[in-house]
Amino acid sequence: MSTFMAKKGEVERKWYILDAAGKPLGRVAAQAAAILRGKHKPTFTPHVDCGDHVIIINCAEAVLTGNKLTQKYYHRHTGYVGHLRSTRYDTLMSQKPEKAMELAVKGMIPSNTIGRAALTRLKLYTGSEHMQQAQKPESWDK
Repeated sequence: MSTFMAKKGEVERKWYILDAAGKPLGRVAAQAAAILRGKHKPTFTPHVDCGDHVIIINCAEAVLTGNKLTQKYYHRHTGYVGHLRSTRYDTLMSQKPEKAMELAVKGMIPSNTIGRAALTRLKLYTGSEHMQQAQKPESWDK
């Protein structure tokens, strides 16, 4: 018996919807990262991009547990000396909840070409409406 190895042209991609309303941000991001990588499939192959498309709705209603809203910061650097910009997560969640979810998912996928291709299949929405009805996405309830 030989080990199955998926090939790039043989991968069939599906669309899944994750609802983040009332759920911890990290749990939703971990589920999305696993689906984007294709780890839920029995034909998962680490060196082939075999993941599916993910739509995350209700990003604004995701929950941060503990004191993370006031104690956790998102840092970015402009490239100039001394220009480190820090944003607290309570302002980030109120102004750009999709950015907070994107950062969480991005930190959970590999930093290589497969990870960058996986991020292009991630769609984020603040509310419960999305624009991918034509793809007939399935609800992910696992």
